[in-house]
Amino acid sequence: MLPEFDNTEIAFQYRDNRDLKQAQFLFKSMGSPLLTKIGLTVTNWAINWNLPVKGLIKKTIFKQFCGGETMEEAAATANVLGKYGVGVILDYGVEGKEGEAEFDKAVPEFIRAIKYASSQKNIPFISIKITGFARFGLLEKIHAGSTLTAEEQAEWQRVRQRIYDICGAASRYRVMVLVDAEESWIQQPVDDLTDDMMEAFNKEEAYIFNTFQMYRHDRLVFLKQSFEKAQQRDYILGAKLVRGAYMEKERKRAAEMGYTSPIQPNKESTDNDYDEAVDFCLSHLSSDNIAVFIGTHNEKSCLKAAAYMEQHHISANTNKVYFSQLYGMSDNISFNLAHAGYHVAKYLPYGPVKDVIPYLMRRAQENTSVAGQTGRELSLINKEMKRRKL
Repeated sequence: MLPEFDNTEIAFQYRDNRDLKQAQFLFKSMGSPLLTKIGLTVTNWAINWNLPVKGLIKKTIFKQFCGGETMEEAAATANVLGKYGVGVILDYGVEGKEGEAEFDKAVPEFIRAIKYASSQKNIPFISIKITGFARFGLLEKIHAGSTLTAEEQAEWQRVRQRIYDICGAASRYRVMVLVDAEESWIQQPVDDLTDDMMEAFNKEEAYIFNTFQMYRHDRLVFLKQSFEKAQQRDYILGAKLVRGAYMEKERKRAAEMGYTSPIQPNKESTDNDYDEAVDFCLSHLSSDNIAVFIGTHNEKSCLKAAAYMEQHHISANTNKVYFSQLYGMSDNISFNLAHAGYHVAKYLPYGPVKDVIPYLMRRAQENTSVAGQTGRELSLINKEMKRRKL
């Protein structure tokens, strides 16, 4: 059964009238670039000066896009989604922590998340960023092919051990790990490390997934190469497909440093590569060497993938295919896919309000900048409010 993404009754079944009205207000506000800019500036200023705004933030934008401040609060949100067949990806949303002590301290937090996820039916994934366990400058040096000092080699071994410990725990507790993509100038060591983890732990099932950003013009080829490598070395490629998250930063750096931008020339090229990547993964499911995570807010891409699965008699609930959207966005995709029997998981960030502010700022900026995204969200909310006669 193909999903109907215009069905707002299913899309917002987990939201009461008050939540829906609040979401309407937020997306109306984010529809204005000026209001968004002012709001973000004031919020950042208030947080930095320790003004008493936490309660307001937690009740508004934090509530819309985050699961809670603690893992337990996030799990309560996950339980609500689980009633409608939607799983979650636990995503510890704290960013910007640096230093060996902080990197070491993060490992048990993620292993605790893995253990907790294993006890919950609807938390199949956790998400990690290698930059949460490694110094950016070290990754940059490795990517550039520079020779590491003895001290840096020891530092890199500590990074590998941290990721190995997390991935090993995921394998033992049967929880899947999504390794986020990073900026193109540090991506090579991330790819190599993730490949090593997949080779170590993806022997019989896919527990570790690498992320392929299809707004890069070289990632479709890299996806196919990664699949060939997995076949040669006899492990399962976990492929998380996204469009991408660093476009402006990538283009700016390429222009400043005088090299060819890794970003696609236009959105159409990105869309074409994304859909071709999905088709490639789905067409190779029978090889038993691939599992695919379709992370997108693009309705056409989701519908194409679902149609491909139906046409090729791929069961909607196969454990080799997951769809995903961010919590607080594109509920019309997530809940209608789940209603049609597909595996769906929402990215569910959690963490202290103050520490999650950078994540929330990105969500607000992205909703403002992505053409049609805020308008689409708002039109669906308005449609449901009209249906409910609010």
